[in-house]
Amino acid sequence: MSRDARVLGPMGDRIVFENDRVRIWELLIPPGGDSNIHRHDLDYVLVILGGDRVAAVQEADTESTLPPYFEADVVPGQAVFVERGGVETARNVGREPYSEIIIELKD
Repeated sequence: MSRDARVLGPMGDRIVFENDRVRIWELLIPPGGDSNIHRHDLDYVLVILGGDRVAAVQEADTESTLPPYFEADVVPGQAVFVERGGVETARNVGREPYSEIIIELKD
């Protein structure tokens, strides 16, 4: 899909809290499901809640330093800081529902 034709969506299913310093999203992906293609315009922290295996599929115009495609085991309770710039899709490649909280850090 060309960059001009694609539609970027929200990075999560719903915003659970927002103020002038942070925006917090909830994301749930069923087994075999994908998130929206989305862009991370802010640095953020992922807090992994559940699941067993997840993948990230980077778009060609991403500014992320992550590989174009990678998979990882899910570690519930793990928190990961990620710098802005990624354009990606999260994919649940496991057998359990995947869930996370995304905490965007506003400038």
